[in-house]
Amino acid sequence: MSVLLKLALGMDWISQQMGRLASWTVLAAALISAGNAFVRYGLDISSNGWLEIQWYMFAATVMLGAPVVLKLNEHVRVDIFYGKLKGNGPVYVDLFGLIVFLLPVMATIAWLSWPLFIGMFRSGEMSNNAGGLIRWPAMMLLPLGFALMFLQGLSEVIKRIAYLQGKFQMDMHYEKPVQ
Repeated sequence: MSVLLKLALGMDWISQQMGRLASWTVLAAALISAGNAFVRYGLDISSNGWLEIQWYMFAATVMLGAPVVLKLNEHVRVDIFYGKLKGNGPVYVDLFGLIVFLLPVMATIAWLSWPLFIGMFRSGEMSNNAGGLIRWPAMMLLPLGFALMFLQGLSEVIKRIAYLQGKFQMDMHYEKPVQ
C-alpha cells in the first residue's frame, strides 16, 4: 500500500476518533441542558456559563464531527445529477468538488481563524455575559475543525485517485485497500 494511502487511512482513523468525541459532546450538551433547565426553573438559579458551555458543546459536535461525516459519505450533496451517474462518474464529481471547493475553502477558513484563536488565547478574552466563560476554547474549534476537515478532504482525494488506479475499493460506507 502506498504511503499516501496509509496517510489517508490514518486520517480516516483520526476522523473516526474525533467523531466519537463529537458524539459524547452531544450527550454532554443534552445533560447540561437538562440540568440547566432543572436548576433554572426548579430552583430559580441561573448562570450564563451553563448556556455558553452548551454552545461550546454544540460547536465541538459540529466541528469535530464533520470530518467523519465526510469520510462516511453522509454529507449533504445536491443529488440532481450525481445519483444518475454511472461507472466512475461519481468519483470524478467527488474529486472535482473536493479539489475545487472543499479543500480551498477549508484551508482558507482554517488559516483565517487561527489568528483569531491566538488573539483570544493570549488575551484571555471572556464573554461579556455575567458568569460567562473564556472564549478561546470555542474559538480553538474553528481552526482545528476546519484543519481536520481539510485533512479528511485530502484523504478522500487520495482514496478516490487510488480507486481510479485500482488500488482501493470504495463503497458508499465501507472502504478498504485492495490486497
